Amino acid sequence: MNELELKYGCNPNQKPSKIYMADGSDLPITVLSGKPGYINFLDALNGWQLVKELKEATGLPAAASFKHVSPAGVAVGLPLSPVLKKIYWVEDMGELSPLACAYARARGADRMSSFGDYISLSDICDEDTAKIIKREVSDGVIAPGYTPEALDILKSKKNGNYNVILIDPEYTPEPIEKKQVYGVTFEQGRNEIKIGREVLENRVTENKEIPEAAEIDLILSLITLKYTQSNSVCYTKNGQAIGIGAGQQSRVHCTRLAGSKADNWYLRQAQKVLELPFLDDIRRADRDNAIDVYIGENDMDVLADGRWEQVFKEKPPVFSREEKRQWLDQLTDVSLGSDAFFPFGDNIDRAYKSGVKYVVQPGGSVRDDQVIETCNKYGMVMAFNGIRLFHH
Repeated sequence: MNELELKYGCNPNQKPSKIYMADGSDLPITVLSGKPGYINFLDALNGWQLVKELKEATGLPAAASFKHVSPAGVAVGLPLSPVLKKIYWVEDMGELSPLACAYARARGADRMSSFGDYISLSDICDEDTAKIIKREVSDGVIAPGYTPEALDILKSKKNGNYNVILIDPEYTPEPIEKKQVYGVTFEQGRNEIKIGREVLENRVTENKEIPEAAEIDLILSLITLKYTQSNSVCYTKNGQAIGIGAGQQSRVHCTRLAGSKADNWYLRQAQKVLELPFLDDIRRADRDNAIDVYIGENDMDVLADGRWEQVFKEKPPVFSREEKRQWLDQLTDVSLGSDAFFPFGDNIDRAYKSGVKYVVQPGGSVRDDQVIETCNKYGMVMAFNGIRLFHH
């Protein structure tokens, strides 16, 4: 099949719409279920590239949760601790496969942003992974294969209308890519740069020690940024993105946005949050929203009389600003990647507040010395990779 007609483009008024191969070859995808749309395919194809590269770089199964052509979460298939199982709402599912762990991490890191995601999987989707997908609000999934059991589960989602795409893992795109804006055709070479441990060799700070786990986290951050709308910054820890700041005009705003998401990820692991007495019949999305409000600056929106009764069995105690700061001070050994250089040390100051110890960025700012000095002040390790990873 060379082309596929779509219902409409980005918006319902943008018709006609289709995807097709300009060279006359067959599309590298097969729709197994549902009717994916224009944005679904953008998310699916960008996400597939990300997880394919991440699997190649780390040797571990990888998963991504995409929304509006940027990842909300990315992870590799490392085992889940009991606390992570609880905050990712999979503690009732027993031992999970590595691929299922990868998706639980990718979906769970920023559940607010991942709501209604498009999922990308590096490996054949197994039953464990399909069971997690079945219980979440999601638009669809792309993978290089599906076990019969997994496909049956996915095809039953949304009354048989869930979008399931099979991607040919052997497909290699043309080296030149094109797109049109306002009738003008843009052409460029594909960004085929490979990201591995060698990009971490130029360590410019006084501290130069990066453990193997942090190397994986830094590589994960860079591959994530390669497919995130710029400007972008990514915080990672233990094989997953814990905060992604995408599409901001100011880099420090990216750093703040991603840092606040990393903070939320860690705050959700605090005992007060783990013990929140939710009503038995509360919906998953309402529970996630309540947690986000409870750990935020407007906690009375969920704790006020007349409000808490809609969510909790009993009124929870306030999680004070001081308590939250004390808890966040325990977050350590976080890695941080940036898709372009940090122009000022204020980015490092903000990153430090979210436990960052390892940093990778291109370098090349006229204030590199100031940025290095700020890292040295905090005992951080920073590598200059010389690679800009803008994505638009």
